[in-house]
Amino acid sequence: MSDKLRIGVLGLTHDHVWSESDAIVACEETELVGAADPNEPLTARFAEQYRCPVYGSSDELFENEALDAVYVYGNNLEGAALSIQAMNRGLHVLIEKPLAAGLEDANRMVAAARKNGVQLLVNWPFTWWPQLQKALEMAKGGELGEIIGVNYRAAHCGPEELGCSEYFCNWLFDEKLNGAGAMMDYCCYGSVLAAVLMGMPDSVTGIEGGKVKGFLSVEDSGVIAMKYPRGLSVASASWTQIGNLTSYTTVIYGEKGTLVVDPMGDGKLYLATKDSPDGVEIEIPEHDISLKDSAHHLAAVVKGRQEPCLLCRDEYSRDAQEILEAGIQSAKTGQQVALPLG
Repeated sequence: MSDKLRIGVLGLTHDHVWSESDAIVACEETELVGAADPNEPLTARFAEQYRCPVYGSSDELFENEALDAVYVYGNNLEGAALSIQAMNRGLHVLIEKPLAAGLEDANRMVAAARKNGVQLLVNWPFTWWPQLQKALEMAKGGELGEIIGVNYRAAHCGPEELGCSEYFCNWLFDEKLNGAGAMMDYCCYGSVLAAVLMGMPDSVTGIEGGKVKGFLSVEDSGVIAMKYPRGLSVASASWTQIGNLTSYTTVIYGEKGTLVVDPMGDGKLYLATKDSPDGVEIEIPEHDISLKDSAHHLAAVVKGRQEPCLLCRDEYSRDAQEILEAGIQSAKTGQQVALPLG
């Protein structure tokens, strides 16, 4: 391996690919080598923006470029096949959340990583928020006592209204390519937080919202409730919310205290306890460069300087996938679903 991690991009239809490619370029330990996607307008944009070779398929990219790792940024369904193809070539993989469109593919991906001895990291965008990093450190370190609940609401006015590209919307609104609708896109965040902080629930109940956007064939809002022996977590999602109030806020409930995590990179962190019931602001330390973004973290992990951070670990994303699948199944049947599935 050279001093710089040589990274190729598989798939360009997920709009997050542009910011993540920017992160690769900006990181001194990574090099953006090329990209593959069958959509010529997207590869043309990539070639112009990054001055890299582009190809119409992953096979062409693999045949023509020497790589150490790939970023996978197609739809949720094709991401599994592309990731496994790369891992079978001995390449490390970073894939955008969620891990897959379904649990079976998620299991296959984790198995391929173990078989080939490579890293499979999942990019959850909120991973790089310093205040969430601090909150997870406090919660996992026992400062709240036993964790008895995690609530996360991900919501906006809708992908089209938000300005997402037609390529992105085309598969977000396709149940097969996405795995569901808003529930797969946005309940995944609360599901992975619960998996990291509380483990796997005993059962899951999912509810689809009544469709506000009548033109969609998938649900535009939903809730997944996770029942634990001692506690309850809730993941909610909406593509119909006007404004940003309540969006992307994390709440972690423990026996000794409650943490409220404001969203985005400049958000604040608050802790409420019996002695400070209205909450006090927690100082957020400057995080290590390896937790700045996906590129810096992948380089640190592949080069052996640190283990993957909690939210990036494939096993937690695999567990979140099982929670999601159970929640979506419950929403369709109207029945509570026990875990583990099957």
